[in-house]
Amino acid sequence: TVQFLGKPLDMDASALRREAGYVSGDLCYYPRKRLSQLTAVTKSFYPSWDDKKYEALLHRFSLDETKRVCELSAGMKYQLACALSHGAKLLILDEPTSGLDPVSRDDLLDLLRTLCEQGGVSILFSTHITTDLDACADDVTYLQNGAVAASCPLSEFTAPWKKLTGPEASLTPELRKTLRGLRAHCGKFEGLFPSALACPSGCREEAADLQSVMVFLEREVEE
Repeated sequence: TVQFLGKPLDMDASALRREAGYVSGDLCYYPRKRLSQLTAVTKSFYPSWDDKKYEALLHRFSLDETKRVCELSAGMKYQLACALSHGAKLLILDEPTSGLDPVSRDDLLDLLRTLCEQGGVSILFSTHITTDLDACADDVTYLQNGAVAASCPLSEFTAPWKKLTGPEASLTPELRKTLRGLRAHCGKFEGLFPSALACPSGCREEAADLQSVMVFLEREVEE
């Protein structure tokens, strides 16, 4: 069985779907249609559509409703404006920042953080840009070869590890067994090292962020 917002999905699927907002990485609209035409159709599906919120989002994202879809540099912004304008309780975002410039990406992440702080909405954010998750995620689910390898708060995912680097001469047999995703090049090595252990002599350690943990763990899978 599938439950959505605590209710069986087959109970009233149409009503429940109105509680979700979806933003894809691709823009699947008629390219010659103007945004105003698309909005007129979209809002008819949502009794809770808020015109004032929609207009505020257009202004924030610098969107012009008279433009055609093919003239948009980042259609994701328009999708997000629509998704946020009908009071969705769950936002499903599929690679929403992949086509954005750094300034637009930061603006979007700031908006997502604001939504979470205000409460009343949950965000499911699928992405390969792990720095975005470091900036705004509370929890992460890490998929490895199609299976859930970990699902926990972000801090719990990264806390057990630190990144260890040092001269290859420091790689004792015991240290090799401890490191995850070990790589050695040009007389130097790097790998994941348990946070609970003291830094070996002659090596340097630093906090492991989400990207570091994923990269090193993936190296082991590839091998």
